[in-house]
Amino acid sequence: MSTPRPTEIVLRKAERVLAVAFDSGEHFDLPAEYLRVESPSAEVQGHGPGQKVLVAGKRQVTIDAIEPVGHYAVLLRFSDGHASGIYSWQTLHRLGREQASRWSAYLDALAVEGLSRD
Repeated sequence: MSTPRPTEIVLRKAERVLAVAFDSGEHFDLPAEYLRVESPSAEVQGHGPGQKVLVAGKRQVTIDAIEPVGHYAVLLRFSDGHASGIYSWQTLHRLGREQASRWSAYLDALAVEGLSRD
């Protein structure tokens, strides 16, 4: 089965949320902080398995711009200067579907490391 494609991507700046609707009928409200700490960039994910970096202190981060990348992705520019993650449709869909479990794991990892969202 092919990856669902976005039918609408709306930045709700005041709420710091990227709303993404897919042709599968699914709709996700993805907080800027979540998208920033789960960035698909090598800076966050590393260059191989087990190299993911725990990113703290991003509670107030916002998305300043959304730039299309071909017909398969968007690049998000964040208020902290991060702009190297290319969010493919597959990545956005996966982040939406896995939001609850990924966010819980992120909060747990922050607690273990004694780090804060602030």
